[in-house]
Amino acid sequence: MADVNFSRLAAEQDRQAESGAESADTSLFDLVELLFFAYRDFISDPDAILDEYDFGRAHHRVLHFVNRNPGLSVAELLDILKITKQSLGRVLKQLVDEGFVYQQEGPSDRRQRLLFPTERGRALALRLASPQFARFAAAIAATSEADADATRRFLMAMVNPRERDKVAALLKGNQGSRQND
Repeated sequence: MADVNFSRLAAEQDRQAESGAESADTSLFDLVELLFFAYRDFISDPDAILDEYDFGRAHHRVLHFVNRNPGLSVAELLDILKITKQSLGRVLKQLVDEGFVYQQEGPSDRRQRLLFPTERGRALALRLASPQFARFAAAIAATSEADADATRRFLMAMVNPRERDKVAALLKGNQGSRQND
């Protein structure tokens, strides 16, 4: 009988500990949920556009980074997206076959494939980004530019620490011309 009571007491203590941890971290749960909701809404407009082409979010990500970084190598894109060659292959083939992206041999290594958006690809990338720009503009208008700067710092802090320098370099590289490896 004592074992049963002890088990019940231990279970009750576990529930209280979990409940206490949950209430102590409510603000963190709220941030996680806000990020889920913000992402849901941030991606909803591009999702509707992608449906017109029978494309998915992977197509959007590839097109975004190729458009922002013309001359990006397949290896660099794999590193940015953290996906397998096989996953990229299907999506990239469709984007190439349908005239949104083209590939070119590397200047010093013919095995290297450099990726460039076509005019059609640039137009779709901009069409996908436009409603996202509008969401950011509305959010900044509802808050402030200082909040936008804080958000930039916050989002960078959310990036894996081992990847932050790469991400920062990629963002800076988008401002100028891209160097091939």
